[in-house]
Amino acid sequence: MHADVDGSFALCLTHDVDRPYKTYQALYDALRERSLRPLRAVAARTNPFWQFDDITALESDLGVRSAFYLLNEPSLFRQPWRAWTEPTHWLEHLGRYDVTADDIRALVDRLEAGGWEVGLHGSYHSPGDPGRLGREKRVLESMTDRPVVGGRQHHLRLGADSWHHHRAIGLRYDASLGSSSSYGFRWGYRPRRPFDDDFIVFPLTAMEVALPDPGERFADAWEACRDLLVEAARNDAVMTVLWHPRYFNEREFPGYRRLYRRLVEHALELGAWVGPPRALYERLDYDRGTDPITSDPTAVDGFERGVESSERPTSH
Repeated sequence: MHADVDGSFALCLTHDVDRPYKTYQALYDALRERSLRPLRAVAARTNPFWQFDDITALESDLGVRSAFYLLNEPSLFRQPWRAWTEPTHWLEHLGRYDVTADDIRALVDRLEAGGWEVGLHGSYHSPGDPGRLGREKRVLESMTDRPVVGGRQHHLRLGADSWHHHRAIGLRYDASLGSSSSYGFRWGYRPRRPFDDDFIVFPLTAMEVALPDPGERFADAWEACRDLLVEAARNDAVMTVLWHPRYFNEREFPGYRRLYRRLVEHALELGAWVGPPRALYERLDYDRGTDPITSDPTAVDGFERGVESSERPTSH
């Protein structure tokens, strides 16, 4: 089963790599379950949040590829003392990982060799800090064979000038416009072109946690996904979904892996092009006479109000 690049609609697959290792969450689970099993899982050679081999195997089986956005969250110990008084800095620090660690570098090599996209997951305070965002991009590009062309901001955080910053540091697309609590084509059926040039925005159609919990209500979750695919097919839409890697851990998040597979399978059955945003970006025709992408210069300053792009940090 293979993705049809000539499909009438597109499904972009993305994964935000927020927490590749289960760490402090294991202590909470051990206390909640009154069991040492969660702590043993962390001590084991295979961390329960490290799901990359399973994800790539699943996608390879379906003949598709996706994008993995890597996060380079600064250590709290490198921040000014004022940062120590802010709960958000503590939350991000407790969950951070070293993007330059050997196992992450090896992961990047495997992903690129297999045809997956490696993109930028801008850190929590980077939306309004182009210097920090640029440094994060350069660090990531020191590990990749190809330039990083796009990604998504952590927690979907966007400021009024974020897209200006993205374009200024050489990114060609952003996928942060979306919600973690609702799903659907709220921002239209096509990517946006906020500057009337070749920088585009892929709105997020659905994050896994916004859907009904497939572990408890699989039929409802699948119905929501199926309805989105049908709507996308009827409107020649570009549909973008986000599945965090840890949600492929069936023991802790039952149903999400099965739902993801069924979503991709049905998209292919409907004749969709399926793949990472970068691959779709490269196939878009920028001839203004035929380009289907919406030109909306007002979106840059107008999208933020009333949109959940500045939500407080969650566990997502």
